[in-house]
Amino acid sequence: MEESLFEWSEGADTATSAGEDLPGADMPLAARLRPRSLSEYIGQEHLLGAGCLLRRAIESDRFSSIILYGPPGTGKTSLSEIIANLSGSVFVRLSGVTSSVADIRREIAAAVARRRAGGRKTILFVDEIHRFSRSQQDSLLPDVENGNVRLVGATTFNPQFHVVSALLSRSLVFELRPLAESEVRRLIANALADERGFAGRKIELAEDAASFLASVCEGDARRTLNALEIAVLTTPADPDGVVRVGLPAVEASVQRKMVSYGDDGHYDTASAFIKSMRGSDPDAALYYLALMLQAGEDIRFIARRIVIFASEDVGNADPRALSVAVDAMRAVEMIGLPEARIILGQAVTYCATAPKSNASFRAMELAAEDVAKKRVLPVPFALRDAHYKGAAALGHGAGYVNPHSTGGFAVQEYLSVEKRYYEPLEIGYESKIKERIDYWRSLRQYGKEAAANG
Repeated sequence: MEESLFEWSEGADTATSAGEDLPGADMPLAARLRPRSLSEYIGQEHLLGAGCLLRRAIESDRFSSIILYGPPGTGKTSLSEIIANLSGSVFVRLSGVTSSVADIRREIAAAVARRRAGGRKTILFVDEIHRFSRSQQDSLLPDVENGNVRLVGATTFNPQFHVVSALLSRSLVFELRPLAESEVRRLIANALADERGFAGRKIELAEDAASFLASVCEGDARRTLNALEIAVLTTPADPDGVVRVGLPAVEASVQRKMVSYGDDGHYDTASAFIKSMRGSDPDAALYYLALMLQAGEDIRFIARRIVIFASEDVGNADPRALSVAVDAMRAVEMIGLPEARIILGQAVTYCATAPKSNASFRAMELAAEDVAKKRVLPVPFALRDAHYKGAAALGHGAGYVNPHSTGGFAVQEYLSVEKRYYEPLEIGYESKIKERIDYWRSLRQYGKEAAANG
């Protein structure tokens, strides 16, 4: 289960009143520093700035259901607790991983009793709501709609794909973003100065160490504070009593940089990868390639995407791109990581810098659409199979002219109607193909006119 920023309740689901005492000093730094109000909350200015919808909804206390989604450590649970505090509501937490329909019904029944007894509202917070089944999500609908509970759901996944449409239509949906480096620096400064953090202790954090933390933790506040705490607690004080935390201590505390890369990241990064190659930006394409490899993406998936791109987006503007991509795919299978990244990088830079044409792809799509949606065209008699007994009597093959007998081109019809699917562009090698096709089309047109004039 995803740990939420500044969350201090672990294990069992909890129901707490707004304003409950803060956790003690034995709690992790990230838990001790959880924000108690919007003024202490760092980040998400696009949602909580003056006049923004979410802030207006919170301050006016006018909402029935909210879905918060974004990467880990962006403050989804903390914001939910602040909402409960500001609205004077009881905060009840359920887990999308461990909670059942029975748990939902029990908490809703308690919320109804609480509401009837004293009018006290209940915030039902569902962590990782995307893990709830469709039936579990549907079970929330009636009580959300009639106001028995006010739902706040949190997820690291795009709710458009993981939350049922009926619940989405009743909810305000907000995307939380990773903290900017400047916001992470504020978080670090607060940790060193706040009485719940390291205030009263002589701690000096080197500038390069602070910069490293702000950069490497990917805007994840919890990860930043966890790394800072480990670095501080494992650094001995100097003789003068000052704990001087340098870059080596922070680097050791962060360890290997992990990339947040769920289902959404997979599709979004692959999309950006393809679009960067299509846009002839090898630097951006290489960055997304490196990101996918760092996140553990299947190298065969990457290689297949490059092969498809070479045909779909480069096409006949540079027919060699497909050969490079296919060779790369085969080599990747044989070599494996880490050296496979070199091969993938070569294929990516070749395809990204190659001239682009999707004319052959568009031609295939148009032809497939005609076959699927229009009447199937009969094969002209001259083109039909004439290699079996009785074919000649049926007229099959009659009038066919083999182009090899006429210098490589023969004026004859290959479709029973006039169709133009492939329109090559004047780009790269395809410009030469266009010259040939235009010439052949002019010869066919001349032959039609000659036949029409007798």
